[in-house]
Amino acid sequence: MSPSQFLSQCTASAISDAAQVLANGGLVAFPTETVYGLGADANNADAVARIYEVKGRPSDHPLIVHIASMQQMGQWSDEIPEFAIDLARDFWPGPMTLILKRSDLAKDFITGGQNTVGVRIPNHVVALALLEAAEKVGIQGIAAPSANRFGQLSPTTAAAVQVELGAFMKDADLVIDGGTSAVGVESTIIDCTGDIPRVLRPGAITDEMIVESTGLQLRTHNAREEEIRVSGSLENHYAPIATVILDQQPVAGQGFIALANISTPEGVSRLAAPADNDEFAHLLYAALRDGDIKGLSHIVVTQPVGSGIAVAIRDRLMRAANSSETA
Repeated sequence: MSPSQFLSQCTASAISDAAQVLANGGLVAFPTETVYGLGADANNADAVARIYEVKGRPSDHPLIVHIASMQQMGQWSDEIPEFAIDLARDFWPGPMTLILKRSDLAKDFITGGQNTVGVRIPNHVVALALLEAAEKVGIQGIAAPSANRFGQLSPTTAAAVQVELGAFMKDADLVIDGGTSAVGVESTIIDCTGDIPRVLRPGAITDEMIVESTGLQLRTHNAREEEIRVSGSLENHYAPIATVILDQQPVAGQGFIALANISTPEGVSRLAAPADNDEFAHLLYAALRDGDIKGLSHIVVTQPVGSGIAVAIRDRLMRAANSSETA
């Protein structure tokens, strides 16, 4: 894929062209507020198969369907509980994916053979424009995992998409450059198939926000129930090439990521010094990627403490460190 395939100017005609690429069975990488996604028409089995091929993703790993409006929820699910509607009203467009009982529209090639489907409305002007343009040409949803090779770092810029997937995409495919993703970590995934919500992957929509929205306490995992497979749920994931080490003192020659109030030892390469946890999430993947660009073999991360998005940051770092241990 050549650099000329970038759409650096997100004009109305460029978005319309991208929607037509999807309608023709092509792939479009596009920005969201969380990370960049690799999109295909969610009803086109051949196009969706190419997502799996380009990413090197296991075929039983389900995809998230991005939709343009709440009204489309009913197309993808026949059973939407009231608390899911509350969550959608409060947090869409936004960094939240709802897992619902699937309708006949959601085929096995989207759900990984499960009876559930994940849907979300992203909060990014380019993503929303693309979804609306796609709907006008008959596309009911865009299936889009993160635009990276499976298990690697999710991209938060169009340039990172090119590095990750450029060699695997076709000239007819497109990458839309919409700037840097604001949140920086993937969406919160909430299981809405039971009587009360359950968080399957933490993100910017926190436990406290979910409880306040629904008036319900969160459901915890029951070992007797069948686990729902969702994006990013493997123990080893979100990993750079470098070995990730958590909560140790870095030594000379290593990379280091920590809040700005933590000093950098002599000889250590400081990759990021975020001022707070929101900035930590925003910078995390880019900083880890920068460590790889610098050829560092080890990156030490002092994890943020507390609740909120810090929970999501620690989740991603734990999986990245697990990948390092099993490599």
